[in-house]
Amino acid sequence: MSKSIQFILAASFVAGLAACSKPASEEYVVVDPEPISAEPVYTGKYK
Repeated sequence: MSKSIQFILAASFVAGLAACSKPASEEYVVVDPEPISAEPVYTGKYK
């Protein structure tokens, strides 16, 4: 086989391996939610 055909076959083999490889696992970051503040309580006028 000529060198160009061997190169094309090798490149397609490498591309096929890259396409079939396992994708990298994503890293999940868990963020704690902010505490919920209590609603103001009515204590009468101007208190």
